Amino acid sequence: MHVEEIRDYCLKKPCATESTPFDEVTLVFKVCEKMFALVPLDEVDCKITLKCEPEEAIRLREQYPAAVVSAWHFNKKHWNTVIVPNAPGRRQVEQWIDDSYDLVVAGFTRKQKELLKQAGG
Repeated sequence: MHVEEIRDYCLKKPCATESTPFDEVTLVFKVCEKMFALVPLDEVDCKITLKCEPEEAIRLREQYPAAVVSAWHFNKKHWNTVIVPNAPGRRQVEQWIDDSYDLVVAGFTRKQKELLKQAGG
């Protein structure tokens, strides 16, 4: 997957938005103002930082040491960075994006979930 494909996939998620709040070289994807994915544009290898359940984060790092590492500048308990060229395939990267999005949405209040549902999510 390339950056453009990751961007398109993230933006197809219900109520997903894209911004560059930190700098002009880091795409941030949010759902209802909560981050679920970040993509640095200035890296040689395509990377994506995703939210993850703590136990799953550790398991993925152990299972895919060349593809999944602790996220730099993030709570390493909850965030992993995927080095996309080393990942086990497009479908797996998409599943990790889905998991990150779903994890963020699961943390929403009832009101936020209702707003998301009304917006088509």
